[in-house]
Amino acid sequence: MNDEPNTLGEYLRARRELVTPEQVGIPVLGVRRVPGLRREEVAMLSGISAEYYLRLEQGRDRNPSGQVLEAIARVLQLDDDSYLLSLAAERPRRKRPRPRREVLPASTARFIDELPFPAFAEGRYLDVLAANPLAAAVSPRLIAGGNRLRDVFLDEAEQDLFEDWERAAAVLLAGFRRTVGHGTDHPRVVELVGELSLASPEFRRLWARHDVAERAGAQVTFDHPTVGQLRLDREKLAVAGTDGIMLVVYHAQPGTASAERLALLGSITAQAAPGTREATTSSGTT
Repeated sequence: MNDEPNTLGEYLRARRELVTPEQVGIPVLGVRRVPGLRREEVAMLSGISAEYYLRLEQGRDRNPSGQVLEAIARVLQLDDDSYLLSLAAERPRRKRPRPRREVLPASTARFIDELPFPAFAEGRYLDVLAANPLAAAVSPRLIAGGNRLRDVFLDEAEQDLFEDWERAAAVLLAGFRRTVGHGTDHPRVVELVGELSLASPEFRRLWARHDVAERAGAQVTFDHPTVGQLRLDREKLAVAGTDGIMLVVYHAQPGTASAERLALLGSITAQAAPGTREATTSSGTT
């Protein structure tokens, strides 16, 4: 019996339920008892047998051809089929991974503290490994030892900072799932997903969608309680020599009201701690 997680089957089922018959040209007659498409409808539109598609969802066949997966991806209207293809890639059987510490290079920690912009280091599982004082001024939760998933889904004060919290939460979780990939049985993932599934209905809903996206930059808007609205560009840059650690930096377009407000926040932060530049570095457990 194959006791490996059925990640491919779970993903296919979740994405199938998000596609309506109308989106693929299937007329709706009467009441449908399932959300989205039926298994046999996906199979028919993909050009494969219903029995074979059933085996894929149930995890009885885990090595379909790329051609089959590309056909299914078109039916499921995936903008990018690379994640689906990666789930079916043949890989050696492995033991459950042991937790190990995630270490941020000391030079990167110093760099974060010296930057004139809000900046922090984000680990593979979205643990905050280091942050500078200006990052903590943007959000008090941006401190070493925190976790972005916990902060965004469980902390109401953090949620209130975002102009569009639901979108921010969905993007964050999609990036987390992309990074995790096959490793949903990693102890750190099991811990986070279990805790958040119990505590947050919104997390449960979004996790069940199986959305995936790159951990990439974007424009975000904060409703800051001290300086007002901050419309900032967020950069996410991979830290060389690490396994998934990223440098996250917020900056504003020069000459805008947000740039002036960010500069004001920087002045307030500097005055609050004159002559100090306390590095807030840490090694998170993954």
